[in-house]
Amino acid sequence: MINNNPDTRPVNLNLLKIRQPITAITSIGHRISGVLLFLSIPFVIWMLEHSLQGPQGFADVTAWFDYGLIKLLALLMAWSAAHHFFAGIRFLLLDIEIGVDLATARSSAMVVNVLGVIGVLIAMVMIL
Repeated sequence: MINNNPDTRPVNLNLLKIRQPITAITSIGHRISGVLLFLSIPFVIWMLEHSLQGPQGFADVTAWFDYGLIKLLALLMAWSAAHHFFAGIRFLLLDIEIGVDLATARSSAMVVNVLGVIGVLIAMVMIL
């Protein structure tokens, strides 16, 4: 059978030009924060082990936070932890069908994103 209808799908789909809904942004952020937290596990364990070796080890670890790059990474980890925690709670509630309607889902996604930023601001006050 011959199909005479032209293909109306986009030929070159640019994902950066598509405006994602807030629920999609929250979901993508949850995945990214999970990967970042997973990748940071060896470094955090190494820092913990080094800081528990004694007063000098603890002083070494706290001295690392004088570097701007380490502060930036710590803030990134703070965002990852806060966002992943609150988004995880949101997704658990969605799994038991609480907040599934569109308006509530959008509101809860916005709350998760705002709480992630608040978590970074709290960490910024503590780190800087």
